[in-house]
Amino acid sequence: MPDKANILLVHGAWGDASHWRHVIPPLHEKGYRVFAVQNPLTSLSDDIDRTSKLAAAQEAPTLLVGHAYGCAVITGAGHTPNVVGLVYLAGPALDEGESLRSLWARRAPPEGAASIREDKYGFLWIAPEKFRETFCDDLDETEALVWALTQKPTSPRCFEETSGPPAWKVKPSWYQISANDRLIPPETEKFMAERIKARGTITLPTSHASVATHPAEIVKLIEEASSAAMQA
Repeated sequence: MPDKANILLVHGAWGDASHWRHVIPPLHEKGYRVFAVQNPLTSLSDDIDRTSKLAAAQEAPTLLVGHAYGCAVITGAGHTPNVVGLVYLAGPALDEGESLRSLWARRAPPEGAASIREDKYGFLWIAPEKFRETFCDDLDETEALVWALTQKPTSPRCFEETSGPPAWKVKPSWYQISANDRLIPPETEKFMAERIKARGTITLPTSHASVATHPAEIVKLIEEASSAAMQA
């Protein structure tokens, strides 16, 4: 039995696996076997399927780490037998029958919702000129510009499909709250952490883009989760 779990990183909406570029190198240097899935963002079920297959392909104990919408994905993909734990980073730990849309409806719309646009093909984007203030206002200007102009279109089905039985009910889980998030209210994130009975919770003074603004703290949380999950 290896002493470290493989790490599978799962990106969120309007982005891709390159959002993990500040997290992958330090994990690799610490001896973790790291992979980052490229999800199609065509529906929640499509993304769960893609992530589940990559997790199963590791054929070894694997920790799933989801950022933002990627947290909804790991909630389903976490049932893959070799997944030993889940790390939620500023995202929705849905319960069975919930969707992101129904979760948002519990409170006033988050501030960033006003920046989301639907194109003529039915895909959702964050208005490029509003991307930094909506998603990553504490990220440096150059990187925020790259994120804005390379964002990946996201289907409304990602937010409308309901979740199946959540893996957090049967797998140990950890949570990171972004105190200045403009896409998911911090109060909602705190509720998620409490509901899943997170083994560990950290709160960072950051935007939605915690994986880029506070990578050292994110890596530390992943390490703690990996160690605890492998001992469970």
